[in-house]
Amino acid sequence: MAPTDLANPSRRPAGTLLERANPLSKLAAAAALTLAVLVSVDWISAGIVLVAELVLLPLLRIRPMTLLKRIWPLVVAALIGAYGTALLAEKTGTVLLDAGPLLFTSDSVAAGIAIGLRGLAIALPGIYLLVSTDPTDLADALAQKLRLPHRFVLGALAAMRLVGLLVSEWQSLGMARHARGIGSDAGPMARARSFLGQSVALLVQAVRRATRLAAAMEARGFGSGERTWARTSVFTVLDIWVTLYGVMFAFAALAAAVMAGTFNFILT
Repeated sequence: MAPTDLANPSRRPAGTLLERANPLSKLAAAAALTLAVLVSVDWISAGIVLVAELVLLPLLRIRPMTLLKRIWPLVVAALIGAYGTALLAEKTGTVLLDAGPLLFTSDSVAAGIAIGLRGLAIALPGIYLLVSTDPTDLADALAQKLRLPHRFVLGALAAMRLVGLLVSEWQSLGMARHARGIGSDAGPMARARSFLGQSVALLVQAVRRATRLAAAMEARGFGSGERTWARTSVFTVLDIWVTLYGVMFAFAALAAAVMAGTFNFILT
């Protein structure tokens, strides 16, 4: 009996619509939305794409505050980027604030808002994909549908599996360092040094774990010989709608920017 006969090949894991969708359809939708944001530097197209992404939040069963707790560094980075761009951008348009070195105009503020929104709109699809996608399903889709090399597929699978472990290891490293009194000083410089040291330790742990995992997979014959599949990666009507959702909003965002006169091609 073939391996695909042992399990229903058309079965999708129970969950929300995004969790049941094929990983490749989610990748296609994310690529379309990201491309629309990258093509033009304006706040209208970036805002529409960001709204289209936030609308999908209930499908992930994640509360807005929970998402904010997870991505707050990205939000802070977007705010810093928006402020820096508004401060350093070309001072054209109506003057909104003139306080010595702080000069903000309507065009510089619009540029800053566009940069901030673009940063969030680019980051959210990747987060959605990680939250709603089973790594094994992604590996099956990459190998069966795109015919990618086994080493690349297995590397992607291992990387996604290790993401959750890195989070737990970061917490473990933090508790271990605090137990030894490292980073207990409340000073900002001490906290910065502690954060840098913990980051380096996590990097070392990740490299060691990846090395051991690669050696173990190689010893077990992963990527050698002809592959068989326990379940088949399939496309359904849901995947068509997921892909169309990303493509339609990408075109809508760019069309709205052109109609509003804010379209600003990235290479100009």
